[in-house]
Amino acid sequence: MRAVVWDGPGQPMTLEEVPTPQPGAGEALVRIAATGVCHTDLHVMKGEVAFPAPGVLGHEVSGHVDALGPGVDGLTVGDRVVGAFIMPCGTCHQCEAGRDDLCEPFFAENRLRGNLFDGTSRLRRADGSRLSMYSMAGLAEYAVVPVTALTRLPESLPLEESAVLGCAAFTAYGALARAGTDLAGRSLAVVAVGGVGSSIIQFARHLGADPIIAVDVDDAKLEGARELGATVTVNSATADAREAVLEATGGVGAEVVMEVLGRPETVELGFSLLREGGRMVVVGIAAGAATAAIPITALVRRGMTITGSFGARTRRDLPEVVRLASEGAFDVRRAVTRRFSLDEAPAAYDLLDAGQIRGRAIVVMS
Repeated sequence: MRAVVWDGPGQPMTLEEVPTPQPGAGEALVRIAATGVCHTDLHVMKGEVAFPAPGVLGHEVSGHVDALGPGVDGLTVGDRVVGAFIMPCGTCHQCEAGRDDLCEPFFAENRLRGNLFDGTSRLRRADGSRLSMYSMAGLAEYAVVPVTALTRLPESLPLEESAVLGCAAFTAYGALARAGTDLAGRSLAVVAVGGVGSSIIQFARHLGADPIIAVDVDDAKLEGARELGATVTVNSATADAREAVLEATGGVGAEVVMEVLGRPETVELGFSLLREGGRMVVVGIAAGAATAAIPITALVRRGMTITGSFGARTRRDLPEVVRLASEGAFDVRRAVTRRFSLDEAPAAYDLLDAGQIRGRAIVVMS
């Protein structure tokens, strides 16, 4: 099969012919239709998040089940599926407690070592040397995916565009769940409206949040956010975002803030937009050991909350994300703004790094 191989920070990604992997127990071989282009992959490529090279990235996919390993129930060859980037083992302490997003083997084996749960990778180069897997390693024509990370995709949803359900929509859904409140009629500000931020806006509109305030430094992204349901847009490079949020909320600030970029300055900006008693959900992955300065006295006296959100709870939430998309709460066609072929994948990430992709791009195999 063809796969895009990453050789480490500062090295160009290359399209290579590698052996098609085979699924083990509890796994499926998925013939990939499309893979999303996400900032988290970009962090890995630039060395801002530790991950062992060489490897294959790509962590939100759609496709067809091509083969099944031993012990798989609930899926059949030929099923249309989407895969979430959090691949829970299903048996560790956190998974048994329903916290798939904290699965211990997933973080210990996949995120730190590039393996699946048995401590090995399914991928090799043509010369037999090992390749790490970032989640299911979806920048390839085939991927081995634990079936715990897959759910069926109804025929009513387009196959290629639905790849974004496994990270952009999945992460947005999990972040809104972490808000800890019914969003109907509540003010919500989203700081950074790329793929995940714009997905949050779609779900927030469905949940009845009002006003929905989009904050970014790119007018094109802000226009896209308005098309998806933002009621107020603020370019924080040319306007005072706090003053704009105060004006939109009757002078009190936003009840919920979603920070979706992971930079110190955007986390600090997000906190400044909160009203008394408000909650900020930090979604963006930061580079390295980046930290943000939060005013402690304001946090304490004004009773505000800061929480993190890494995706959602795969086995419970991925089917719900797909259901909501099938009912129109999340429009995958509008979420996807650009398409690239597999050999164009390196260029897609260059454009993402340059801030030139609005919404979500996908890499398609056909």
